[in-house]
Amino acid sequence: MAEYKTFSMELGGRTLSIDIGRVGKQANGCCFMHYGDTVVLSTATASKAPREGIDFFPLSVEFEEKMYAIGKFPGGFNKREGKASTHAVLTSRVIDRPMRPLFPKDYRNDVTLNNLVMSVDPECDPEVVAMLGSALATSISDIPFDGPCAMTQLGLVDGEFVINPGYDLKHKSDLQLTVASTREKAIMIEAGANEISEEKMIEAIYECDKVNKEIIKFFDTIIAECGKPKHSYQHYEIPAELNEALYALCPPEEMETVVFTDDKQTRENNVAAVRERFAEKYGDNEEWMKLIGDALYQYEKKTVRKMILKDHKRPDGRDIRQIRPLAAEIDLIPRAHGSAMFTRGQTQICDVVTLAPLSDAQRMEGLDTAITEKRYLHQYNFPSYSVGETKPSRGPGRREIGHGALAERALEPMLPSKEEFPYAIRAVSETFESNGSTSQASVCASSMALMAAGVPLKAAVAGISCGLVTGATDDDYIVLTDIQGLEDFFGDMDFKVAGTHKGITAIQMDIKIHGLTRQIVEEAIARTKEAREYILTEIMEPCIPAPRKEVSKWAPKIIHISIDPDKIGDVVGSKGKNINAIIAECGVQIDIEDDGSVSICGTDAEKMAKAQEMIRIIVTEFEKGQILTGKVVSIKEFGAFLEFAPGKEGLVHISKIASSRVGKVEDVLQLGDIVRVICLGKDKMGRISFSIKDCPKDDRDLGRVVASAGPEN
Repeated sequence: MAEYKTFSMELGGRTLSIDIGRVGKQANGCCFMHYGDTVVLSTATASKAPREGIDFFPLSVEFEEKMYAIGKFPGGFNKREGKASTHAVLTSRVIDRPMRPLFPKDYRNDVTLNNLVMSVDPECDPEVVAMLGSALATSISDIPFDGPCAMTQLGLVDGEFVINPGYDLKHKSDLQLTVASTREKAIMIEAGANEISEEKMIEAIYECDKVNKEIIKFFDTIIAECGKPKHSYQHYEIPAELNEALYALCPPEEMETVVFTDDKQTRENNVAAVRERFAEKYGDNEEWMKLIGDALYQYEKKTVRKMILKDHKRPDGRDIRQIRPLAAEIDLIPRAHGSAMFTRGQTQICDVVTLAPLSDAQRMEGLDTAITEKRYLHQYNFPSYSVGETKPSRGPGRREIGHGALAERALEPMLPSKEEFPYAIRAVSETFESNGSTSQASVCASSMALMAAGVPLKAAVAGISCGLVTGATDDDYIVLTDIQGLEDFFGDMDFKVAGTHKGITAIQMDIKIHGLTRQIVEEAIARTKEAREYILTEIMEPCIPAPRKEVSKWAPKIIHISIDPDKIGDVVGSKGKNINAIIAECGVQIDIEDDGSVSICGTDAEKMAKAQEMIRIIVTEFEKGQILTGKVVSIKEFGAFLEFAPGKEGLVHISKIASSRVGKVEDVLQLGDIVRVICLGKDKMGRISFSIKDCPKDDRDLGRVVASAGPEN
């Protein structure tokens, strides 16, 4: 058996160890990664020939979670891992985003980066290990790649930065930051934060960047020793003759007119007209007609970038810092618990909020054993009609899942605790129209919809995106506030930042170039703060300045009480008998947690109050002098048994039924009668006794049905 090589370094107080040549030898590149007890097998594989008929780089990134990694069976009937979890999809995106720009732009061979998570140490996140493994596996392979790159996560616990925090520290941290870097620059940033200041965020980003540079030095030694020569590939270029013919047909001054409009459909129609003219003249040239779509794209891109960078002209005529026209409204959907719509130019999001009992929170199964359920869900939909296309809906793709997660991350720090607001919350963002940065419009719409639903947010959250166009040098660039679709497609960056007046709650940065200088990062963050403040002050706050004091009349109402955890069994009863009886009688939903927290959910306030009193009776010991209402459930020769709440009964002795002598209990009481009694305390034998005749006269109305039962003073 061939020998393999092992390399190691200290990273964040733990040992990162990498085996090269031990396993996966038939992949183009393979790294067997060990970080603490976390083990990830990372491979990079490329097809031998380009895929025919495509005009993009076909990269696929997989993050495979195996439940054996934490010593568990998969849930469900099948007992086999199924489709990728949301966490796996998001992790794949985090790996894809920094690596994709480092492949040649004209590479058309299929590439798959696969990460198999085989063991999980809660102190060593497999997400970090997988990204490092993917970058190194590709760098030592023969696949063309301008790497390596590296990734670091950072937490902020008690004011101190923590490199690659474990699960426990992550959930205590005010910051969850992920930064990927090349040798020179930051190439990807993703963050969730508890209103972190812009200055602190920049400091944190470059703390990660410093660690990344140390990792890359370590990787360089491995590549020098184990790296393969890069293979040649078929380059993809537009023939010069085709470009010359296109430029002659539509000169650069005319192309500026074609793309210079604030209406997306007008621009698309203009470009289509140029294509039709080209087809009329060169339709017999099959090779050119196959390439005209990409040639037009490149021509548009060149024109837009020149207009922005050299002339400081944006396609829709806006100033570099100017935000598109904004509008906000709430309560669009009559029966929804909360709804809002946010419009920015030709981007429009309607967000609808639904409130439910905590029992409806999403149950979680994954490699993060610290998270077992999600109380807040943010989901994002992007139908084809929003961009004027026809395409059947196949459910959310990776982009939709990613956009929903970004908005969820932005809003989550502002949500009240479940003790303050005992609801599960679902926000769904429907994209009505799209022309750039729908994810940040989703943040704005969701913030308003949550407040309209009566969710007591700590502060409103707004989001905005900045773009970038770069020239030949690091100093030659333009940062654009509020990019539209065309500027996103043809530009170099999509820098999304969400936050409150106080600070940042989420960041996601995607770029198409080999990293950003610190100057660009700082300018982009400053621009987003300026725009965010404007959106909050001028648009959102005039629409809804604060959360509503009460939830919608259509929303379920919840009463939250606490009981002694030792009394949970009494409330539930044998096989759920007691709690099911309360639910059936009162028409409510009841959820009890292990700490004794009880949530009563319903729509009828009187019935909810009745259920609450029943629970209080069950968990409260009878005391002398208490006046209660009970139902006759059993008659004996010596007296009648009353039920005060499910599972809570007491005896009224025959001598305590009436002031006069009672020969037979049935002469006065019948099964089902509702009566008022007073607790007499314990008798000589230590049993609790009750009396009807000693009850105050006004409360002795035999057979009187009351709305709710419970102790009274």
